[in-house]
Amino acid sequence: MQRTLGQSGFYEDFLDRVRLFGQEQMFLIGTRILSGTVSAQQSGEAFAGLADVIIRVLHRQIADQFATTHGRIRQQESAVLAMGKLGGREMTASSDLDLIMVYDFDPEHPESAGGRPLHGSQYYARLTQRLINALTTPTNYGRLYDVDMRLRPSGRSGPVATSIGAFEHYQQNEAWTWEHLALTRARVVSASPAFARRVEAVIRSILTTERDARAIADDVVDMRQAIATEKGDAELWNLKYVAGGLVDLEFVAQYLQLVYAAQRPAILDTSTERVLAKAARFGVLSVDDAEVLRPAARLYLDLTQILRLCLPGPLDPKTASAELLGLLTRAADVPDFATLEAHLMETQARVRKSFMRVLQETP
Repeated sequence: MQRTLGQSGFYEDFLDRVRLFGQEQMFLIGTRILSGTVSAQQSGEAFAGLADVIIRVLHRQIADQFATTHGRIRQQESAVLAMGKLGGREMTASSDLDLIMVYDFDPEHPESAGGRPLHGSQYYARLTQRLINALTTPTNYGRLYDVDMRLRPSGRSGPVATSIGAFEHYQQNEAWTWEHLALTRARVVSASPAFARRVEAVIRSILTTERDARAIADDVVDMRQAIATEKGDAELWNLKYVAGGLVDLEFVAQYLQLVYAAQRPAILDTSTERVLAKAARFGVLSVDDAEVLRPAARLYLDLTQILRLCLPGPLDPKTASAELLGLLTRAADVPDFATLEAHLMETQARVRKSFMRVLQETP
């Protein structure tokens, strides 16, 4: 990617080359999903790895371009954090990028030293917006990604970029439980090695804070009920929001990390399935529940990769092509689609029971 971008002559060409590179790679990953030559986990990691590369290159290139106009700030640092599916390396063909920008600079010299100087907070707000535009703006080659920055401190009302001090203060003193759940999937994608370590240390410190397990469990149950009220939870093929679906699995994994990371920091991981495996190994998730939740996580990811690649919306088995139903059947390793639906219904019921058992049996 660096080689192809190095050949660009102007900014619009630069954006076109980024999109062409990304779309070619996404197409290659997609063909391997359809041919069955990569697993769902491998394809999720491949989509995320591609996004990581694009973000890192754009972060560096845009920071350099920005500095030619506005200069640099003394001791400036910035880090792009991946959250959500990108953070967990569980991306699909249509996943948004959930991002947070964290920065730092010398507070004694907060202005950039360029022809058009900017104060630090304004500098990073504009730099972040330029990065978002580079990822999202439609060009002759279309869009590359949608970017969601609602997980940043203070959500929609907060600045698009946050100083590391403000980020730490917010997470320690103001963040809600759902924000700490989301933070379990935070991962530094682009930063200098030293600043990446600083940001990771802040995140780890927040996640390993001692917590009231019962209060966290109650918050998780309340949040799950609110999501069900807003999104519905009765559609079998709404794999994310259905009762016993992906949201239940992710909440269990995130809850276990918040509650047990203070005593067992090794449980921390951005991958849902790896967290469940660690939780079972550490004895904080029963063997029976692990044997339900881990295969369910793999099944849901297998099916989701196919669905997101092939459909712009929800699956309707009555109108879906025989080829698509066949792909789903093969991905689940069952003999026919009727068996798949029965297996999916049973899996969702078992996941919901495990979800309630884990949350209700909280110490």
